[in-house]
Amino acid sequence: MARPIWTGTLSFGLLNIPVKLMTGERRVDLHFRMLDSRNKAPIRYERVNEETGEEVPWKEIVKAFEYDKGSYVVIEEADIAAAAPDHKETVDIDTFVDAASIGAEFYEKPYVLEPGKKAEKGYVLLREVLKRTGMVGVGRVVIRTREYLAAVVPQDDALMLMILRYAQELVDPSDYKLPEGGMAKWKISAREVEMAEQLIKSMSGEWKPDSYKDDFRQRLHKVIEQRVKSKKVVRGKPSDETKLPENAATNVIDFAELLKRSLEKKGGQGAGKRAAKKAPAKKTAKAAKKRTRKSA
Repeated sequence: MARPIWTGTLSFGLLNIPVKLMTGERRVDLHFRMLDSRNKAPIRYERVNEETGEEVPWKEIVKAFEYDKGSYVVIEEADIAAAAPDHKETVDIDTFVDAASIGAEFYEKPYVLEPGKKAEKGYVLLREVLKRTGMVGVGRVVIRTREYLAAVVPQDDALMLMILRYAQELVDPSDYKLPEGGMAKWKISAREVEMAEQLIKSMSGEWKPDSYKDDFRQRLHKVIEQRVKSKKVVRGKPSDETKLPENAATNVIDFAELLKRSLEKKGGQGAGKRAAKKAPAKKTAKAAKKRTRKSA
């Protein structure tokens, strides 16, 4: 069974939902090793000093940034650690946006958020409200040592964490030579439009991703199987699944109360205002913090 990448929390407002971050894709690429054709020995890649031609041991290698051709500035491990984000093992949702407002070009890599023990109620609450409103949560997440922009998206019974590309990572299509103007400029006739529409309609169907197979990989895999069918395959023993810390209080949290506090904190209307009449802002904030600590 798949191991979680990390175990932490999904947070928005004052609500914290224990979750496990699970991979959402399966790599099926075939990986090849390079061999010497003369004796079929694997080719080894060595780390060689360009000036001396000698191999450099790992302990002597440092990271550096080439700020100019042939000019480098060395970056120490302490520098990288100091620049690393503090909020690890947390998905911090900053804002909620219309799902349709995020273009397909921004989506990069999928993960699955699996609820922690006793965290199902908060998980379902967020999932169903996102479905009803057509919104997705946008925020930041740290995976290993790097911080990413991400969107929390409902899909069937799951909350998906979709890694997003930053705008600066995308190439503006206008940078390329594209045909401008509409049909009139390119002298496309009404008959041509009608025929194209008919063709598209005749080829239309439902999206069934399972019906598309990587035929090239399958054919190549058969060739490999035929060549190794006489050899034994050794499989390693599966490792134990990472145990998720229990959170007995999660399902008994007063979500309505936390939502009121969150609305109050954000200057919300309605329920937030009614909650403000019952208790001063400082006291309600302290009470919310206590509940959040209990649920963590």
